[in-house]
Order: sequence, then C-alpha cells, then structure tokens
Amino acid sequence: MIEVKNLTKRFGQKTAVDNISFTVKKGEVLGFLGPNGAGKSTTMRMITGYLPPTDGQISIDGADVVNEPIVAKAKIGYLPEAAPLYADMTVVAFLRFIAELRGKGEADVEGALDTCFLDPVRNQNIDTLSKGYRHRTCLAQSILHDPDILILDEPTDGLDPNQKQEVRSLIKRMGEGKVIIFSTHILEEVEAACTRAIIIDQGRVVADGAPAELKARASGAGAVTVRITGMAGSGIRSEIMSMPGASDVKEHESGESLFSGQVLPAKSSGNLPEEIFNMCKEKQLVLEELHLEQGRLDDVFREITVADTTLTDAD
Repeated sequence: MIEVKNLTKRFGQKTAVDNISFTVKKGEVLGFLGPNGAGKSTTMRMITGYLPPTDGQISIDGADVVNEPIVAKAKIGYLPEAAPLYADMTVVAFLRFIAELRGKGEADVEGALDTCFLDPVRNQNIDTLSKGYRHRTCLAQSILHDPDILILDEPTDGLDPNQKQEVRSLIKRMGEGKVIIFSTHILEEVEAACTRAIIIDQGRVVADGAPAELKARASGAGAVTVRITGMAGSGIRSEIMSMPGASDVKEHESGESLFSGQVLPAKSSGNLPEEIFNMCKEKQLVLEELHLEQGRLDDVFREITVADTTLTDAD
C-alpha cells in the first residue's frame, strides 16, 4: 500500500506539489492525470525516493521512503519518464545487469523478456532499437524483480496502437495483485486499465474517483439526445419542457414535423428517457433517436482543470 500524507515540494519560490494526500491499496490501478506542469512527475519521483519532499510523508507498505529508503525502494518498480539505458548493451545483457543488481536470476530475466514481448530483439544492441522497443526494455527492468508496487510515468509513450493495447492489458492484469500508479495524457487508457483516477492541477488534487464516477461529473452527463418526428418542433419542445425530468432543451434542428436536440436533466429523480419514450407513445410520434449521454472523461478533465486555473488566477 502507498500512503501519501500532506506531500509538498517546492523549487525555490515555486510550489510544484501543494499539500496532497491519497492512499493506493493492493489491487488498485491508479491513473494519475493532469496538464503539463501540474506536478505529476514530481509526485511520482518523490514516491520512488528520487526526490526528497519539502514537507509531508510517504510510506510504502509501512516503510517511510525518507527514513527507510532501502526497505521502501526494494518494493518498487519504477519506469521514469525518460528512463536511462546503456546503449552499447544488448537487451538481454542489460536485463541481466539489472537482475544482478536486484539479486535476481536468469528466470527473472526470461520472464521480463517474455512479458514485455522482447524476445525478437533480445540480442540487439539497445542503440539499434526503435523507440517502442527501447521503451519496452525500460518497462521490463521495472517489473523484472516482480515488485509489489509499480510506478509508471507515461508507460505507453512512443508505442504504436498495438503495443499500447498490449501494455494496457499487461497493466490491468498485473494490477490485480499489485499497487500500480501510472501517469498518462491518453484518457482512454484510464478507462481501459484503471480502477481509479486522480486529477492533479497546479500541484493540488482536484478530483479522485473511479473513471465512471468522474465521467458522471461532466456537464453533459445524464443529458438525452433525441430526434422525434410527427409533430411541429416547437410543440415537441414544449412537451419536453413540461416533464419533471427535464431542466432545459438545446435544439439542434426544428421544423414543421421534426425536433432534434439535447434534453438536459433536472435535479429531480425523474427518469428522462422513460418520460420522453412515454410522451412519444402517447402522442403517436416517431422516436428516431434516444441516446443517454454518459459523460466523457476528457470533458471532466478540461472542465476541472480549466475551472481550477481560473479560480487560481482570480486569487
């Protein structure tokens, strides 16, 4: 388990991470999101012991990262944003070197090669590899010792779509028995691999929850997109606005026998899709489209971070 309490990091007058706290438990895959410069990489570097915090505490399975660094770091596998490699080594030689440092053996090297699909290039020099294979080699060194905790900074950077899918599946599979934190700018990865997401902006946590919970916070979540024919558009709009479940209607298209638009939900417990369906049945209208908007993670990300920036500027 990772416990972060009141974590702060300052570089001179700049506060990169501002008093954040969160806990990640075994079996959780946490997506760490935020705009460029939000403090994601700085937080991950402090969790791994690469950077000392200005204030606050970090514990890894009860071991304090600052006061018990060897115990804490032994439990961590770390893929930094720009992982260093020895260009003149072959892939297998590099992983054997890492295994020796970790006190591991040949079976662990072969397992990492297999897990990260590196066997075709095992005897190639690292400086001859494509960016994708170099990144996979970096990932292999982070999981070689089968750590309880994985900290992955942009783990799919530079990979092609097929490779990204492989890594996402790998993260999801490993997350069943480990603690995993990974940062990404690709929001679809959060939905594909994460059980939980934290959004950080200007060094502060501005959202924390399961991807579905965060999507429900989008301004358009719960709205119903409809297309109805058989009655003048203005009449349909009036009928919809009289429903307990509707708060507003945004028209896309309206005519003598057509209404197309989006119906925004009210705060009441009304079932908006059911109300619209029953109205069409009662009025003998043709319901051509009825679509409930689930909310989009990128909308939530944009709304939360933009709102937070605006408030900060106002201060």
